[in-house]
Amino acid sequence: MKVLKSLVITGLAAALSFGVLASEQSFAELKSIVSSKLGLSVDSVKPAAIEGLFEVMTERGVFYVSADVRYIVRGNIYDSENGLANLTELAMGEMRVEKLTSFEASMITYPAKNEKHKITVFTDVDCGYCRKLHAQMPQYNALGITVRYLAFPRGGERSKAWGDMQSLWCSKDQRKAMDDLKAGSSIAQATCPNRVPAHYDLGVEFGVTGTPAIILDDGTMIPGYKEPAQLLKALEG
Repeated sequence: MKVLKSLVITGLAAALSFGVLASEQSFAELKSIVSSKLGLSVDSVKPAAIEGLFEVMTERGVFYVSADVRYIVRGNIYDSENGLANLTELAMGEMRVEKLTSFEASMITYPAKNEKHKITVFTDVDCGYCRKLHAQMPQYNALGITVRYLAFPRGGERSKAWGDMQSLWCSKDQRKAMDDLKAGSSIAQATCPNRVPAHYDLGVEFGVTGTPAIILDDGTMIPGYKEPAQLLKALEG
């Protein structure tokens, strides 16, 4: 993807300043140009913390662009006067919380009786650490942690896990099917309209590269397995 290829933008530069865009129309114009240049769907554009840059939220995470759209940057911005806060991850967290809402109905949930926290886990039924996490479900629940699953078969659409997870989400008893697959057993193959592909695309948008990937209450993502006490500490920290 040649994101730094020159692009002639007639008239746009006059509508931009290094602090703010001149109008909502200019935001829409910038959004359209960046989308075309990156070849990605753009959700939003707003001024970044660094003067002269704009934060662009896309289907592949955050990019930063200069006001004339000549320069495009991918990476994290840290605030050295605020405990080295990762401003990029904070923006991603807000986006994750917002987007997870529309996926709640398709999650497979293991609720805590006395719920204190909810986490969302992108999981793969063939992943060793995903199975370890699942085997400790009673401990997570006992600590007040509700676990909600979304599908992220790491091998993609051609993998065995992809087919297994589609059958899982089509099962009449999804939790039993999840338990069986996580224990290494097979389940009946089934087809139905389901959201496994949408789960996978959402994981990519969130920056998931491996499983388990745990999304905390505030949208923070923890890559990898955390034993129950460690996870509770992260949630309460």
